[in-house]
Amino acid sequence: MSRPLIGVTVSEIRRKQDAQLVPQGEPAQTEMTLGLSYMRAVERAGGLPVALSPLATMNVDPLLDRLAGLLLTGGPDLDPSCYGAQRHPQLGPTDRDVDMFELELCRKAYLRGMPLLAICRGAQVLNVARHGTLHQHLPDVNHGAVEHRQTEPGDSVTHLVRVAPDSTLAQTTGGGQVQVNSFHHQTIDRLGAGLRPVAWAADGLIEAVEALDERFLIGVQWHAETLVDQAEHLALFEQLVEAARTAERDSGEQEDSDARAI
Repeated sequence: MSRPLIGVTVSEIRRKQDAQLVPQGEPAQTEMTLGLSYMRAVERAGGLPVALSPLATMNVDPLLDRLAGLLLTGGPDLDPSCYGAQRHPQLGPTDRDVDMFELELCRKAYLRGMPLLAICRGAQVLNVARHGTLHQHLPDVNHGAVEHRQTEPGDSVTHLVRVAPDSTLAQTTGGGQVQVNSFHHQTIDRLGAGLRPVAWAADGLIEAVEALDERFLIGVQWHAETLVDQAEHLALFEQLVEAARTAERDSGEQEDSDARAI
């Protein structure tokens, strides 16, 4: 089988002054930081992952032309000005350039119907790209009813989510409840256009969204990339890769048909 090219966003930017010098290494410079678990998860699922550096938004279309699918990863908070809100006192560091690139990437991918999986911050980017909003600090909303920022390692699950039985997510994970990890202090508030909620924590907060239509587009708040030893979490990446493979094949068949018609 083909191994479709899956673009993987890099949201963490380490400034030059914060870069760690390594003996005999390169001089300090601004760096991108991405957990290898994202890349390994895509590779394990049968895709070829490629890291996407934040670019000028004018370059989003030619970038997407080369990809078969998209993975929006976790990372820092979005600047609340992206969804018309004021900064909360507990807001973490933000990077406007990264936000603008990822929002445009998400908007253009959505218009193309490109297969897309969004994780943690990625799910929030997806929602804001579709004109939704975010809760900026969960303790203000749920008053600690569920701990959404665990201290245990990423391969440990700490709470349950309830999954809508009629959802693509349920078909992917096997249905019923799913045990997840949790490393976020923000989540979806007002839902974006074309999305529906399909999973909830015990405190009622949204844990996953997906497209209203038949395309493969799922956003989850948990870090599935560190849980891929469990079949239900690996399946998210497998379905992304399979949807990208199908889209790539269909595009190739269309190009062949167009060429024969000339």
